Amino acid sequence: MSVVKTVGFIFAAGFSINAMAADFSFDRPGAGIGTGITPVGQLAWEQGLPSLSYSESSDENGIKVKNTTLNADMLLRTGLAQDLELQLGWQGPSWSKTRTAGQSFEEDGLGDVSIGVKKAINLDDEKLSMAILAEAILATGNEGFSNQDDIYSLTSAVAYEYSDLIRTSMTMRYEAQNSNWAVTAIPNIEYKITDKLSGFSELVYRKAESQHYEYALGSGLVYALNERMQMDASIGVDLNGRDKNYQSGLGVSFLF
Repeated sequence: MSVVKTVGFIFAAGFSINAMAADFSFDRPGAGIGTGITPVGQLAWEQGLPSLSYSESSDENGIKVKNTTLNADMLLRTGLAQDLELQLGWQGPSWSKTRTAGQSFEEDGLGDVSIGVKKAINLDDEKLSMAILAEAILATGNEGFSNQDDIYSLTSAVAYEYSDLIRTSMTMRYEAQNSNWAVTAIPNIEYKITDKLSGFSELVYRKAESQHYEYALGSGLVYALNERMQMDASIGVDLNGRDKNYQSGLGVSFLF
């Protein structure tokens, strides 16, 4: 399982785009989470259009295996209080194609669902913000498109706004799955290009119990069509040994 998909290709906090709630931001794109909270009585819908992953590896006989996967992941967020929101996610309908030894195999199915609660932490600083997300990913998906066992995680994010043009953040994710633990660290930098266009770059580091270290790089663009809608495009690459793993995604987000 690739680093970026493990953390769901759950995409980093963007610049604030809602004039009524200056601390709100969509969580797409990026592998981390944002520190913004959805305003009470409003709904944020973040939809992949879809996300794509491609991998090349070799089996124990040295035969090359190529796999392509598409999935239309989605996330719904709604405010429960000024500093608290509920999140409902779904990895969505998925399709994969595996090619090996001159043959190809196709599968399709539904991915896992998730539920989480995110709370903003008041640091009494205009430039510094923080949020904590408690989440459960429930292994309800079909064979081949599921994590097989439920994943329980606690994620924290701290963001610092250097200026109107540059913002940095650090996301730390701690998770447990079937008595096994894993930790993920995601440093991120966001930069404003124009009034409506911004970009980001990030490094994803993950260490799971009894597994090798995993690293990935990601980058992308976000275009805010207006105060309540944005579109995004992102690309990522895993840096783990000789296997090739790439991810990309298109998405759109709305605030109702």
